[in-house]
Amino acid sequence: MQYSEEKVILNNGSYMPSIGFGTSLIEGKECILNVKQALEAGYRHIDTASAYENESYIGEAIKESNIPREEIFITSKVWKDSMGYEKTIESFNKSLQNLGLDYIDLYLIHWPRNNDKNLNIETWRALEDLYKQGKVKAIGVSNFLKHHLDIILDNCEIVPMVDQLEIHPGLTRKETVKFCKENNIVVEAWAPLGKGKMLQNEKLVEIAEKYNKSVAQICIKWCLQNGIVPLPKTTNWNRMLENKDVFDFLILDEDIDFINSMSFFAGSDMDPNKS
Repeated sequence: MQYSEEKVILNNGSYMPSIGFGTSLIEGKECILNVKQALEAGYRHIDTASAYENESYIGEAIKESNIPREEIFITSKVWKDSMGYEKTIESFNKSLQNLGLDYIDLYLIHWPRNNDKNLNIETWRALEDLYKQGKVKAIGVSNFLKHHLDIILDNCEIVPMVDQLEIHPGLTRKETVKFCKENNIVVEAWAPLGKGKMLQNEKLVEIAEKYNKSVAQICIKWCLQNGIVPLPKTTNWNRMLENKDVFDFLILDEDIDFINSMSFFAGSDMDPNKS
């Protein structure tokens, strides 16, 4: 992925907008309003999951927006307690019904199961079949590190198209990102702003002032210039607009390198190896 591209080509030839809108913890009427605002602000990539319990609200927002379905890229995910072949198919169909859609653009395994490798494989087999049936346009994983991906690649017909990981300054997942790029798997970043904790970091504030941008814009642009699709989340209209307004500048290599080298200082503390 090139930093200037507003769309990314997946390994099956399909396109995905290079900035998504995250919806975790946004529910009810607020979710309908925020997703409609995001669509009005120009977002065409909406990320949800069955575990977020907001798919029906997102479906309502899409319906009310009157934007043609083919212009919107929707991601959902199967949760840990619904893994396994049959349960995954059931969960997918429920998500499809909740969203009120005929297909989902990207469907992911939300978390790996460390205590049951076969469960990961069977769940992936379900995703492959959903993909072959045309019910989903692309398939992938979320929170899978390299060793989790190895198991999928050793037992799959279809290579994952996406791996969604917690990535932000101080948490770069270098080994997994390198592995994904080598295998033509697009990396997405959830919590690219570190759940807001990045915004007060003194070094990032200095860099943002240098470019006359916000720290959020720096974090999002840093993802893009590293070939990663960021999924920022906000319920604030002005920040929605700001988070998308990152295509008019470049972060210099020296600053990219500095951010790449930052030690962990904030994040969710959610460990894929303990799922």
